Amino acid sequence: MRAAGQSPPMPSATPSSDTAWSLVFAAWLVAASAVLGALFFSEVMELPPCVLCWWQRIFMFPLALLLPLGLFPWDRQVLRYALPLAGVGLAIAAFHVAVVAGWVPERLQPCTQGVPCSEVQVQWFGFIDIPLLSLLAFVAIAVLLLVARKRSQP
Repeated sequence: MRAAGQSPPMPSATPSSDTAWSLVFAAWLVAASAVLGALFFSEVMELPPCVLCWWQRIFMFPLALLLPLGLFPWDRQVLRYALPLAGVGLAIAAFHVAVVAGWVPERLQPCTQGVPCSEVQVQWFGFIDIPLLSLLAFVAIAVLLLVARKRSQP
């Protein structure tokens, strides 16, 4: 029996929604890290971004702003808006990796003026470059969001 003025007990969140929240939070951490990395490369290291880098930023930067809006308070609808951004960004990043690897003929490459998209500006361990980092970030975000969508379904 409740005393007068007491509110009813709050239902606890389901474990699946807690897991989905954690997955979206992890996706936000990846997106925020990617945004900070992109800004570090362009503003601190003064590496000018190519056309494909700009397009990848167009799809990554909104993710860093959109994902926390769905976390506080938790709203599974954020997945509806974030997944297309991650998917298109992933496709552009995969194309950029193919351009850098030399798999795309020169006549199909979009960077005809300014910084060439095939130019490797930073390379770690002999194979990790900026387009690959972007691809890995988009893959991680897409996978995390897809698993969150599956876990948050009623």
